[in-house]
Amino acid sequence: MCSIEERDKTKRFRIGTMGLKAFGESRVEKLRSSTANSYARSSKMKLWMIRATTVVLLWTCLVQLTALGDTWGPMVLKGWPSRDSLSATTLDVKLLPIVPARVLPPKRVYKNNGYLLISCNGGLNQMRSAICDMVAIARYLNVTLIVPELDKTSFWADPSEFEDIFDVDHFITSLRDEVRILKKLPIRLKKRVELGIIHTMPPISWSDISYYHMQILPLIQRYKVLHLNRTDARLANSGQPLDLQKLRCRVNFSALRFTTQIEELGKRVVKLLRQNGPFLVLHLRYEMDMLAFSGCTQGCNDEEVEELTRMRYAYPWWKEKIINSDLKRKDGLCPLTPEETALALRALDIDRDIQIYIAAGEIYGGERRVASLGAAYPKLVRKETLLAPADLQFFQNHSSQMAALDYLVSLESDVFVPTFDGNMAKVVEGHRRYLGFKKTILLDRKLLVELIDKYTSKSLSWDEFSSAVKAAHAERMGNPTKRLVIPDKPKEEDYFYANPEECLQPSDNEPVNIMR
Repeated sequence: MCSIEERDKTKRFRIGTMGLKAFGESRVEKLRSSTANSYARSSKMKLWMIRATTVVLLWTCLVQLTALGDTWGPMVLKGWPSRDSLSATTLDVKLLPIVPARVLPPKRVYKNNGYLLISCNGGLNQMRSAICDMVAIARYLNVTLIVPELDKTSFWADPSEFEDIFDVDHFITSLRDEVRILKKLPIRLKKRVELGIIHTMPPISWSDISYYHMQILPLIQRYKVLHLNRTDARLANSGQPLDLQKLRCRVNFSALRFTTQIEELGKRVVKLLRQNGPFLVLHLRYEMDMLAFSGCTQGCNDEEVEELTRMRYAYPWWKEKIINSDLKRKDGLCPLTPEETALALRALDIDRDIQIYIAAGEIYGGERRVASLGAAYPKLVRKETLLAPADLQFFQNHSSQMAALDYLVSLESDVFVPTFDGNMAKVVEGHRRYLGFKKTILLDRKLLVELIDKYTSKSLSWDEFSSAVKAAHAERMGNPTKRLVIPDKPKEEDYFYANPEECLQPSDNEPVNIMR
């Protein structure tokens, strides 16, 4: 019975499916074919993955073994050494000096309000102080600072990047407990900047930190990236929070370290000078750009006066064009000439046999203008006379790197004498105060030119002239003083970086006597 029923069911199934037989067989064949193909592809894919994984693992092992250095790498790649060579290798490793691991400050964690791009303007020391200001501002706004862009369009046309002058990695890591600093913008924001989607502006000069909280921070939060295209003197000298002032000092005296190449060359120059005893650094600011900018032409002939005037009119951002040189000199607003400088140093009883290192660019007028200074002080030297041309070849046409070298030598000198209160003079003065109030003679130019004119016109004898000069400068030797504050006249008050009194400690260092 069961078999008969089964046969009946089979017949009914066959009758019901006759019309679908061809279609069903076709799908099965396709399915079988697809399955077979998929299996074959899967097998090939697995084989390829196994091979690729094996190659990657082998390559990784090879790289790791090689990276272990001279001890283990050669053992694997060149054969296992003998017992004697292994002992020698072990001995050499033991003799190597132990270098202590650098301890980095912990990262400061904060909610990032945006990114700050800055383009510095001016020479090296103007940019240096501006960078200190911008780091402090970024810290107090809780934003991320991008490594500053240096000025490449000024008179000096120096193409140097930040990392060509300063140790960029030290700059970033030494400040990580205060502010986040990146070398570049994140890619997504960089693309926006490249498309021109960025807000650019110059901040107001001599502003309190409250201005940056009230005016600048909302712009950063709105645009995510803000570009400040001028940075000189954009933060007030005084009246700022103590922590902010101390951070400005920390950046200046610690974080802004020059590159190893510049630091090592600076040490060489100082060593060469020290071999011959004490030395004085004279920041003789008598280069062509300074004279053209200031309009000071004392001692220049007619051709030189015309050349300097043409240069002043050639630079549109030098706003003052018509200048009375004589009047400006009498007001003490001109750099001292080399001839005036020689008289001032002699009047101060600076020893004739002292080495004088001239920290400056090319002196305008050349040897003709330096002759009287050289006659009074025959041991005049410059970096170009102390070093071989090969030592300075990488610094050629890089005025900021040359200025960095002069900066280092100026810090180490027994006495520093600037002939004009420009940016380098002020920043070096403040740095020497920080190093223990090292002797810095701050020449009173207004009084000096008056006394010099009286002496050259025979109104004063040499003794009278010398006594008056020494009396006027007795308290102008870089002694501890309070910074002069003039409300609403920041340009006339004392510059923060010339006397960062919030960061200074009294010193008992005895200065070297270079007077006769």
